[in-house]
Amino acid sequence: MEPEAKRGEEHTMAAARGRPSLTEQRRLQTRLEIAEAAATLFADRGYDATTVEDIAAAAGISLRTFYRYCPAKEDALTPLFADSVGQLVDVLAAHPAEAPLSAVVEASFVTATAERRLADAARARRLVRVLGTVPALRARWLAAGQETQERLAPALASRTGAPVDSLEVRLLTAAVLNAFTVTMEYWAWRDEPEDFADLMRRALTFLRLDELRA
Repeated sequence: MEPEAKRGEEHTMAAARGRPSLTEQRRLQTRLEIAEAAATLFADRGYDATTVEDIAAAAGISLRTFYRYCPAKEDALTPLFADSVGQLVDVLAAHPAEAPLSAVVEASFVTATAERRLADAARARRLVRVLGTVPALRARWLAAGQETQERLAPALASRTGAPVDSLEVRLLTAAVLNAFTVTMEYWAWRDEPEDFADLMRRALTFLRLDELRA
């Protein structure tokens, strides 16, 4: 079978199974590797002092490949935002609907990926401060939050018993994402912050999200 035809068949079969093809998985992995490299450089050097060439070199790709995946430097981190929500969606799917939402969200911070990203708390906090102070990055962070609501809403709908497009689910989804954003920024700007998972639990408890049911 010709390579192009084989890729087409692979894509069709994967689509039928409802998951990305191997080719798409590789593309997603490359985007994530670029984002991880950019996150480290932005945290260590700052946004302005980091060039696209620096990010490409750190990710082990060519400049041409970088621009194939990212139109501009400020787009490099976008896959991280989507991946973080994806982690939460996966954890929600793995827990029964009756489990307290605060406990499920907390569980999403002890996955291998989350623990690796939060292992260097000082670097993670510096990155969040960069996200909050560089307008181009903050705009993309906020835009990504709006887009990821569509991924999170179905996972939360089963916890309320309400339709995915209902007012209740829309409000719950926005509340969870906003709680995450506000808590992360609070954590990043404290001189001696509490553990991030503890702060997130506090936020959800304060909002009484565990009590929400349709």
